[in-house]
Amino acid sequence: MVLNYIWIAFFVIAFLFGLVQLVFMGDTTVMEKMVQSTFDTSKTAFETSLGLTGVLALWLGIMKIGERAGAVNALSRLLSPVFTKLFPGIPKGHPAMGAIFMNIASNMLGLDNAATPTGLKAMQEMQSLNPKKDTATNPMIMFLVLNTSGLTIIPTTILAFRAAKGAAMPTDVFIPILIATGIATLAGIIITALWQKINLLQPVLLATLGGLIAFIGLIIWGFGQMDKDTMATVTSVTSNLILLGVIITFIIGGFLKNINVYDAFIEGAKEGFHTAVRIIPYLVAILVGVGIFRASGAMDMLIDGIAWCVKACGLNTDFVGALPTAFMKPLSGSGARGLMLEAMDNYGPDSFVGRLSCIFQGSTDTTFYILAVYFGSVNIKYTRHAVACGLLADLCGVIAAICVAYIFFH
Repeated sequence: MVLNYIWIAFFVIAFLFGLVQLVFMGDTTVMEKMVQSTFDTSKTAFETSLGLTGVLALWLGIMKIGERAGAVNALSRLLSPVFTKLFPGIPKGHPAMGAIFMNIASNMLGLDNAATPTGLKAMQEMQSLNPKKDTATNPMIMFLVLNTSGLTIIPTTILAFRAAKGAAMPTDVFIPILIATGIATLAGIIITALWQKINLLQPVLLATLGGLIAFIGLIIWGFGQMDKDTMATVTSVTSNLILLGVIITFIIGGFLKNINVYDAFIEGAKEGFHTAVRIIPYLVAILVGVGIFRASGAMDMLIDGIAWCVKACGLNTDFVGALPTAFMKPLSGSGARGLMLEAMDNYGPDSFVGRLSCIFQGSTDTTFYILAVYFGSVNIKYTRHAVACGLLADLCGVIAAICVAYIFFH
């Protein structure tokens, strides 16, 4: 519903802004530019989806092998000691815990198709423990915040879009995204735990959170000691080694498990093809809306206004062009994806704004969409502090993304 209003606003504001320029400024070309943008951006949306098909087929095929090989289950077992402390309201051994493990592990591995069903299953299991069926429980809210903070080890789609847009090194945003999404997740856990009065000083939680903070700090410190050329080289080499390592590990793991890795890959690759086709209408809708908004001059006015405010505070304004992606991400993943693509089209995939837009896209998840789908599946009406905790985690992710982008690419 929110995206519906935003989409309508793009067209209405663009038309009114264009009308003002035509009537009061005598710009007779503005309407022509707006109409032309609808054709250009709809064509761009289709071409982008078409170019994405092969990459999505590849990665979803690899992910299917990993899923069959038991990578998700292995990650679930690894997370078990931590999650039992984060969800004290769920009895040990309850089926809800297994579904939560599967969902978070699937999200971390980028297995979107596997993540949603297990997420809905987790909500149903937690609802069975809920004494007030219309009100969100603490475990539900912690689970939702972990989802909305968007911790993903492999940002497959973003890397695929960067490759489709012709980025010189599509994987150069891999480590920055990992840092930003790690900070967002860490912030989400701490904020929600404090709100729910969960003791963060428990040895397991303290060790996990401390280890995550130390890991992120070490990466930032290490890259901060390098010059820009060395940083770019190390980022590219490390990112490619990690991604190739995942591919080889999944294939060998599948072989050792006596899985037909070829058939598993084909099954996953088919899902990649269908996914690429399925996103075409969403890309057309949002890219046309954003395109006509930009063609009217309204986008430039908005960005210039924010840039003026930032400059008045004495801050660097280079990040402002990527902010539309950050604003849209809590509302709609497809909308933010469209704005990310629009930023790469207008500024270039290897520009500071283009890269920062990708980091924004990967640093958090679609808070309102996730809340609507997951809470709606169990008829939760009163979400309590879920929205506040989710948006605060998003804010931390946005700030982290800006800082990391300046460290790596400015």
